[in-house]
Amino acid sequence: MKKQSFLQKLQSKWNLKSLRQVVLVLIVFALTGFTILFIKKPIFDFLGISMERGGFWKTVLYLLLVLPLYQIILLMWGFVFGQFDFFWEKEKQFLRRISGRGKNSKHKPK
Repeated sequence: MKKQSFLQKLQSKWNLKSLRQVVLVLIVFALTGFTILFIKKPIFDFLGISMERGGFWKTVLYLLLVLPLYQIILLMWGFVFGQFDFFWEKEKQFLRRISGRGKNSKHKPK
């Protein structure tokens, strides 16, 4: 039996059609991370929050502002690279999980 490469394992796990699509999805994740990296500081500066000091409120603001922004930017880059459908499905899975309606949830969808 032939051993699968890392990209082939991702293709299988994510149910993607080709290795090209796997590479595009990885590029979208990378660009989203870099985009957040570049816009996080200006957002925190605008709000008057120091990037050098940590703290409870900085963490709360990060979770409330930057993480939802990450999701939106992920969809935008997904659209640019023709992978919007893949990321939209992942987004819906993510939202079901945080709302308590995931696969292993006891709640049934309405």
